[in-house]
Amino acid sequence: MRFLILITLAVVFAYPAKGQTCTCESNFEWVKRTFEENDAGFQYIIDKKGQAAYDIHNQLILGKIKSAKTLKECAGLLSEWLTFFRKGHIGIEQLKYEAPLASQTIGEPEMWNGDIPQFVKYINTKKEADYEGIWGIGTDTIGIKKEGTNYVGFIVGTGSDKWHPGQIKLRITQDSNELKTTYIRANFSIIESGEPILYGKNYMQISLQLSLLKRLSPVFEDPFGEFVNSRNPYLEELNATTLYLRIPSFGGESKSAIDKVIADNKAKILKTKNLIIDLRYNGGGDDQSFVELLPFIYTHPIRTVGLELLSTKLNNQHFLSLFPMNNYDESTQASIKKAYEQLQSRLGEFVNLSPDKAVSIRLQDTIYEYPKNVGIIINQGCGSTTEQFLLAAKQSKKVKLFGTNSYGALDISWMTSQVSPCEELRLHYGMSRSLRIPDMTIDNIGIQPDYYLDKTIPEDKWVEFVNEIMNQ
Repeated sequence: MRFLILITLAVVFAYPAKGQTCTCESNFEWVKRTFEENDAGFQYIIDKKGQAAYDIHNQLILGKIKSAKTLKECAGLLSEWLTFFRKGHIGIEQLKYEAPLASQTIGEPEMWNGDIPQFVKYINTKKEADYEGIWGIGTDTIGIKKEGTNYVGFIVGTGSDKWHPGQIKLRITQDSNELKTTYIRANFSIIESGEPILYGKNYMQISLQLSLLKRLSPVFEDPFGEFVNSRNPYLEELNATTLYLRIPSFGGESKSAIDKVIADNKAKILKTKNLIIDLRYNGGGDDQSFVELLPFIYTHPIRTVGLELLSTKLNNQHFLSLFPMNNYDESTQASIKKAYEQLQSRLGEFVNLSPDKAVSIRLQDTIYEYPKNVGIIINQGCGSTTEQFLLAAKQSKKVKLFGTNSYGALDISWMTSQVSPCEELRLHYGMSRSLRIPDMTIDNIGIQPDYYLDKTIPEDKWVEFVNEIMNQ
């Protein structure tokens, strides 16, 4: 259940591709039709919000699209249309970048009118951490300077032959009471996002499409920022009664590392009273990545509600492509073929491929005495597979959740994608919906903690707070 947040896109205006002319309106028509026919969550939202609300939404967006004159306008409008449905397991990826920035030509970005050596001298005198500074991302070194109520980011150094010192790379602008960010990629496409997020003092996120920016100057002492940026799981002893397990990701590539940490520390876990599992900013991944954790938190049979697939010709073809036949034995290939034929025989319907297993139940012979208490720390950065783990964990008497609501991207899943006719966009959507809905929905809501950690508790103090609660 890979976690994918809505991606802001840049649409290429009016250029021919394979005999077609692509406009913002034609791209909108394709996205709308493909999504309506194939996304597993489409009809659920229409039933929930009403056809009238959807018709009004379409009219409003189409009216704006018809008058859109710039690449940025169209990008925002198509993204706005998708947000009607949900915020996770959905998105549009840009595949071509033929169009230059509005009012600029490729290779000639706007120049900052300041003095870089003077800026470097100034920035080294700063004592407080804010957006201003010298930051690194990829091969670029970017200076960010406050100008009035806005910020401008410019190249200080780069490993790219397309960029040169002084060229403007990003802007953070005040729009009413909100800050908005515009970032220019190496290929001169634009990423637009909201207010940048400082993780601690030395890391900043300006878009979920980009890596974190790392502060190069001035660098402040900040263990929390290092924690957020670390991608490796680890376990450490907080005190004689409490262990701390950090898991930044459940991605398939992390499974072996997670399993190793658990295996290496199994004896210690099974003789320690409290276990804190920190899942903040864990966006999900593969359900198999948390399987080795379940025995330690188990107290009762764990029930997992299944899902059903929306059968369409497009979805079924994608379903088949997910399972290359030559990688499986004859029995597995036969099962896949049978499932495909079952889907094909029920086009336009939702199909539960395992109707006798609408709910799977995990049974375990052993209930470990230790850990007696398991505290799981969550926030809005937790989605998809992480939320699936939380649903399982909450069924244990040992477990309490601490933090804030999770992200809310689980009901519609099994993501797939389709490339547009002009081959400049790829639409990402979900082929499956959970049998939990509408009785227990997660999308756009999230999973609530048992202990809400309010804003008076700084996030870098959450572990300390949870440790105190669990040891009272």
